[in-house]
Parts: sequence; C-alpha cells; structure tokens
Amino acid sequence: MLTPVLFLPGLLCDATLWRQQIDGLSDIVAPSVADLTLDNSIAGMAARALAAAPPRFSLVALSMGGYVAFEIMRQAPDRVSRLALFATGAAPDDAQRSDARRKGVESLKLGRFMGVTGRMLPQLIHPSRVESDLGETVMAMAQRVGGAAFLRQQEAIANRPDSRPTLAEITVPTIIGVGDSDLMTPPAASREIHAGIASASLHIFHDCGHLPAMERPEEVNTLLRDWLMR
Repeated sequence: MLTPVLFLPGLLCDATLWRQQIDGLSDIVAPSVADLTLDNSIAGMAARALAAAPPRFSLVALSMGGYVAFEIMRQAPDRVSRLALFATGAAPDDAQRSDARRKGVESLKLGRFMGVTGRMLPQLIHPSRVESDLGETVMAMAQRVGGAAFLRQQEAIANRPDSRPTLAEITVPTIIGVGDSDLMTPPAASREIHAGIASASLHIFHDCGHLPAMERPEEVNTLLRDWLMR
C-alpha cells in the first residue's frame, strides 16, 4: 500500500522542486503537492493544503514550506504521521532580513518581476551548480510562479509566527536536512529545530545549497525512503 505524502514547496517553487522525489519514490509514495501560491498568510496556506490533503499523511517541506508545515502541525497535528523538514527555520525574520524583504517587495511593485536571476542563483544553489542545467530549471520555475504569487508569499513569510515555542509539541518521527552551504537558512537554523524536537534526526548535505531536493536528489530520496519505511 502506498503511503500518502504531502509535499510543500518553497518560495517561488512549484511541483518541479519535488519531481525527483515523486519519481524516485513512486513505488512507496502516493504524492500530492500543495499549491502555496494563492494565499498571503501562512495560516491560509496551511488551511488550503489541509483541505486538499488526504485524511492522514506524511509531510515533506522545504524552506517556506517548512513554515507552512509548522502551521499544519498547529492546526491539525493528528493528521500528520511523519514530518520531514529541509532548509527551513522556526524563527521569524530578524530585523535585517525583514528590512531586506520589505525593500525587495517595494522594488518589485515599482518594476518588473525578474524571478530568480543568474546573479541570485549563488544564493540558492551551490556555486558548482550555478552554470548547470539545474540553474536554468530553478530560474524557469520562478518565472512560472510569477510576480503576483511572489508578493503574496513574501507577505506570508514576513508575517509568519515564531514556531520555536511549539517545537516541543511535535512528537511524530521527524527528519531535518540542510545543505552545508545554505546561505538562505544556514545549518544553525536546522540545528535549532533539531534541538527543539525530541524525535528528530539531523542530516547535513555536503556541497549543497538551499535546494537539496534538486541538488542532492538521490541522497534526499534515500533519507526519505528510510524515514517512510521506519
């Protein structure tokens, strides 16, 4: 029997983010990918994802998807059987990140949506992959998500709650993964989550940036398979 798994994408990501996991785990997983482009709050994203999800499921999330995963654990913890968190954090933005986010939104409102540019790629993926097909795939994915969804997502992220106080309430089997070269959510953020969830294990992806699902797909698949079969 296939295990229902709900995948939550990150900022400016769609189902392409999880394509290699969905394909590589097709023998054991019944996948669904939440649409996190339609709401301007983390609570709204979580509620929409829950409305479309199976009654009970394993939950896999990356980056912004992790913020939504924490909210799902608050709204409907009884529906989640396992939790996998990649490249995310439990804390809200600090003042510097909040200011940068606000300026980015203001700039977009005055100009044209550029998506993920070649100059931004080193912030998302390991430098060794910037000139690869992966870089083109990431930029194309961001363009598909588009500027209107980006503004909604940024508003949701900027106003997200602090999830650190509720980490101890998570008791399902949990795995946490992060790239050793992640500049967006450095390993310290994952270590903070790991320390807060008693059932959690932590995995570091070497020579990997912010998108381990795309940068280290086979390693992610092995991790998820072990977690699902445990």
